[in-house]
Amino acid sequence: MSAPRFQSIDHVMIPQFRALLPVLLLATATVAPQGLVAQEAVKPAPKVTLSAVADRSDAQYKPGETVTFTIQGKQDDQPLAQGEVTCVLSQDGWKPLSPQIVSLKDGQATITGTLDKPGFLLLRARVGNNSVLAAAAFSPLEIQPSADVPDDFDQFWDAQKAELARVPAKPVLTPVKAPAPGIEAFDVQVGCLGKPVSGYFGRPVNAQPRSLPAILFVHGAGVRSAGLNSTRWAVKSGGMLTLDINAHGIPNGQPTSFYEELTKGELNNYRAVGRQDRDQSYFKGMFLRLVRAIDFLTEQPEWDGKTLIVYGSSQGGYQAFAAAALDARVSFFCAGVPAGCDHTGSLADRISGWPKLVAMDQQGKPDPLALQASRYFDCVNFATRAKCRGAAVTVGYIDQTCPPTSIYAAYNALSIPRSIHVDVDAGHTNTPAASRFMEAAASEHVRAQQNPGQGGAP
Repeated sequence: MSAPRFQSIDHVMIPQFRALLPVLLLATATVAPQGLVAQEAVKPAPKVTLSAVADRSDAQYKPGETVTFTIQGKQDDQPLAQGEVTCVLSQDGWKPLSPQIVSLKDGQATITGTLDKPGFLLLRARVGNNSVLAAAAFSPLEIQPSADVPDDFDQFWDAQKAELARVPAKPVLTPVKAPAPGIEAFDVQVGCLGKPVSGYFGRPVNAQPRSLPAILFVHGAGVRSAGLNSTRWAVKSGGMLTLDINAHGIPNGQPTSFYEELTKGELNNYRAVGRQDRDQSYFKGMFLRLVRAIDFLTEQPEWDGKTLIVYGSSQGGYQAFAAAALDARVSFFCAGVPAGCDHTGSLADRISGWPKLVAMDQQGKPDPLALQASRYFDCVNFATRAKCRGAAVTVGYIDQTCPPTSIYAAYNALSIPRSIHVDVDAGHTNTPAASRFMEAAASEHVRAQQNPGQGGAP
């Protein structure tokens, strides 16, 4: 390999260096193989992995009980003979305690902790650059909202819906290629306050009047098109009307660059827009688009007149709670790891979930204006207004985006039939088991609506 390199610059070499060329080539030929051997002898750094679990498989405890976390360390799949683990315990990520150092022996170490009130104890264990989370739940079904519902909560939202009702819907449907046979699919734009409802609508071919349940899919955080694949549900459960809407009322089916530019520009950090003023909150427009989307679905001649499911995760779960509160036509909702829960958690000395509407100052005090405004956009308060026939919610015990403490505060505020799927070792994600749980709950609700009196989900 050296010869071509020298040949390529030979024409610019001065004569004295030409004289040295044979020597340099010999040196290169001698040294290069040794260098190659040295490179081949380099081994990758040993791989260290950590795991941690509570001493009860369901990680459930009562306040005052002690949980023992067992931490396991392995190097190249063999137990670490020794080592130090830095452990930090916190109330679900809120106000972490001082780090504790525990020693691994034969690959294991333990640490204990407790809470004296309902909530979650979170462990973060670290060895070098490797870390792991584990959590224990302390009577989570006893977690209460951190603040009362505002006295004018209903008045505020009634006024917003009345203003929306004055805006003509004027839906525009543009046929698009369906993702599966037997489906008619459309891009749909529906007039609303501010941005329109923008999504993909699907229905079975040759659907009959008043024959079909409806399902509204709502999106998690971020900036993207509505999802055309959701219209596949049009041929599930005997046929459904499906509507998948993007969260921002923006055009669908555009190049990736279109949404990237919006993310960097107009919709950059949209979650914080208007956080100190309920009338300017970004989420007000998002939630009113839910009502208008439901207007569209329920005006379809094929709708059965009784079954309407709202289905989403994270920010989509936030929207599902809101839709159930704001619109009595919702018959069931599925909310995976919902955002928007317990914004006022700091008042009860605990963590709140994304979008973290209430900023904290350097002294740890909440912004009073944001604190007040956030109460009109809180799943905890929406939960108290939900009158539908049921809800299915999921939670991950080590979720740091939508912490379980906040989710249970909202879940416990529901007075309707409800069920919750728990993933003890999951973060902010829809695990396969959680996805199956939500899909099954939606399908069971449809069956129960079609066959009243035969049991099944509400």
